[in-house]
Amino acid sequence: MNTVSIRGHFGEYVQGRLGPNGALGLITVPCSRTGLRAELRYRGGQEANPLSGFLRALGLAGQGEVVVSTLSPPGAGTGISTARLIAAALLHGWQGPAGRLMAACVAEEGASDPLAFTRPERLLWASRQGRILQQLPALPAHEIVGGYFGLPRSTEPADMDFPDVSDIVSDWQRASKLNAFAELASESARRCLKMRGPAGDPTEGLARHLGATGFLIAHTGSARGLIFPKGEVPPDAASVLEAAGVVGILKFGSDDC
Repeated sequence: MNTVSIRGHFGEYVQGRLGPNGALGLITVPCSRTGLRAELRYRGGQEANPLSGFLRALGLAGQGEVVVSTLSPPGAGTGISTARLIAAALLHGWQGPAGRLMAACVAEEGASDPLAFTRPERLLWASRQGRILQQLPALPAHEIVGGYFGLPRSTEPADMDFPDVSDIVSDWQRASKLNAFAELASESARRCLKMRGPAGDPTEGLARHLGATGFLIAHTGSARGLIFPKGEVPPDAASVLEAAGVVGILKFGSDDC
């Protein structure tokens, strides 16, 4: 295998502390429109592989350089750093369980998104610990339209300054209808924006204007998305978002990933 494509994500439905001093948990938004394509290239010389420690932890030989082409900008909250590590492991022959690979990603970078799992949106993920906290219900089919707003913001592994979302997670476990899931995602985004900014974020207003069922954000990053029932994204959604300063408009469905 000399090339591989790794799906990214598009922010989170929910992210925050599970209790005032609890673990930082998240429910990711898988997205085939983000992520990267990676290629393994072999070069002469004895240059050190910057990922050799990560690869050794997985029992892999760190030969060759991993060259990536990303589908989303850095600092957007789309999992590029995690996707790069997953790509490196696969290109060097990894065939082991997703849980061990994700644990190695957290050990390498201090935080990760659960991108190695087949249905990551069905997991409550401890992003600083690299472990599954709970299994979650399936979401009804829906579509998300969004893009990137404001300055990029990279994840700092030591950053635990997030609001408590333990009540949101509890309600998520009992939800079954799209409007319930969408409102919980919206509430998680509201709490995060109130606590962490940026001030003046237009996402909730755009959701109201376009009649979205709810909205979501990258709780660390610039991704912003509006949630609609499948097939109900308004035809003018992209132009309305662009007029509000949202760039890199994309649309994807929950069944695209």
